[in-house]
This record gives sequence, C-alpha cells and structure tokens, in this order.
Amino acid sequence: MAGTDPVPGGLIALLDVDEAGPDLFRGRPRGVPADRAFGGAVVAQSLLAATATVPADRAVHSLHAYFVRAGDPAAPTDLRVTRVRDGGSYATREVTAVQHGRTTLVLTASFARPEDGPEHQVPVLDAPAPETLPEPEEALTGAPAAVLEWLSWLDRRHPFDFRFDGALPRVAAGRGEAAPPRQRFWFRSREALPGDPRLHACALAYATDMLLLSVAVAPHGTVIGAPDLATASLDHAVWFHGPARADTWLCFEQESAFSAGGRALCSGRVFDRDGRLVLTVVQEGMLRRRPV
Repeated sequence: MAGTDPVPGGLIALLDVDEAGPDLFRGRPRGVPADRAFGGAVVAQSLLAATATVPADRAVHSLHAYFVRAGDPAAPTDLRVTRVRDGGSYATREVTAVQHGRTTLVLTASFARPEDGPEHQVPVLDAPAPETLPEPEEALTGAPAAVLEWLSWLDRRHPFDFRFDGALPRVAAGRGEAAPPRQRFWFRSREALPGDPRLHACALAYATDMLLLSVAVAPHGTVIGAPDLATASLDHAVWFHGPARADTWLCFEQESAFSAGGRALCSGRVFDRDGRLVLTVVQEGMLRRRPV
C-alpha cells in the first residue's frame, strides 16, 4: 500500500536518534498533533538508544517495556540510558523516555554475544506465501465504510506493507459480529533498510506493537477506537530469537488468550519466509468500557 508516513522520511527517519549528551539521546517526533501516539515507535527509539551504548558484537535478545503515560507524537523524546551492567557475555541497559519533563516509558533491554547451543523450535509456520494473498484494498473490497476508513488510517499510520491471511476480526466487528481472538498477516518495511542487523531489530521492535491489542476485542464484536471503549498498552515484552530483515516479508501470528478485570493479555510470533521463528512478543493492555 502506498501512503503518507506519519514521520517525515518514513521508517529510516524514525530509526535515527541523535546523541544529546553522555548516555542521553533524542528521538524525533513520531507524528502530528492529531495522531494518537504509537507505543511501538518509542519502544524502537528507546532500543536504538540502548543499542548505541553497547559493543557492536552484542545483539539484543530481549526487552521489557512499561508504558507509563501517553506520549505526544508531535514532540521529540529524550532517551536517558542507564548502564546497568556490562558482563563477560551480557549487557543490560535501562532507558527512560521523557517528554515535557514527564516519563512516558521505561524500557530494559538485554544484549548478548552470539553463542552456539542446543536448538529446537516447536511452532510451525503454516501460512500461504504473501505473493499469493491479495493487497489489503482488494481483500477488503465491499467491507463496511468504517473498515475502509481504518485501512486508510493503517496506510498512513505505519511505514509497512501488509498482506492479511484470512478475514480480519475488524471486518466482523464492522458487521456487529464477534470473531475469534486471533489474526495473521505478513508485513515488511516499505523502504529498503541499511544492512545493520541491530537497526532491523529496532524496526521489528516497532512492528511488534502493530495491531496486537486489537485481537483482544475481537470476541466482543468491537474495535480499538470504538467510542465506548478505552484502550492502552500497559507493558510489552519481546524476545529476539535470531536476526531478521524488516524489509523482507515476515509473518506475524497474533492471539489473545485472556481478558478480564479491565486488562487483556495478547501474544504474537513472527516467522521469516523459511519458517524460522525470529521473535516472540507478549503484551498486556487496558480494555475498559466507558459511557458515551
């Protein structure tokens, strides 16, 4: 899909933080005032800042982030890095994202040198190739007007191409129907990215937040953004199992196993074209009914 990215210059511009002082970095604005701030963008920028402070031979293998308060997408973000530990094999960093003098996100990331070890993988990729799937505009032909408006928003919101495998829960919600709490799609950056695998890891950190919370509302016949529903990401954890390029097609399987008490738990797995599991993500989000 072609469209206008929320960040001038697209994904490459977003994945570029400026050094502003010792262990202090500044992320560029992530949108315009009318946009709702996207958590995956500040996660990616925070990981970039952390990555800049570790030796080049150490790659991120996990991150854990808490969304403290909503961010301002039109303002830059100060990213303050704390060097928690530098060990023989592992390094740990904590990043505090600050806007307007207030903390918006706290992220901890762990980096490790490559090592050999026992290998196994249980999940199996069982999805049609992205080239065999229709483009979103074609797949959603005849969908309710609200769904088509959402597709236009998705095109502007994220600098990625999508191919959806099967009917999206949002289409069922547009008809007032419930759907199972799962979905699957292929994605890739619209831009060719430089070869640095650490940059691709940050791009994938951005992508792990895309559409994830939406699977939790599918069984309830509603959508993120509905006037009677308040939603927000609360925490976000990613485990990177191996390098992958964000500008090649990757398959994202998402599901929500549980929702109660105003919160929902969602998880996802990302595979490359060869069926290799490249990362796992788990997120808890707020789901709260509100009067209209």
